[in-house]
Amino acid sequence: MDQSKYNEMEAMLHKLEDIKNSQKSIIDKINHVITDLFQHPDKDLEKAMEDAHERASENVDKIREAIEEYEIKFNKQQQN
Repeated sequence: MDQSKYNEMEAMLHKLEDIKNSQKSIIDKINHVITDLFQHPDKDLEKAMEDAHERASENVDKIREAIEEYEIKFNKQQQN
């Protein structure tokens, strides 16, 4: 693999990791809101946060899968 292709693929992996970390941060913030709702209950907001948490968790899983697949491609390219 030439150096430019290597750099391009490595940069893409870093961006994907950044996206995954951002999603995890969103999950943490949602969890803080959910915790606050124990002291100040609001059924509508609680439902919205639970739904958002579920979607954000699914996003982390999808991004993790994409990273794993891209890492396989990256490793194969390095061997060529």
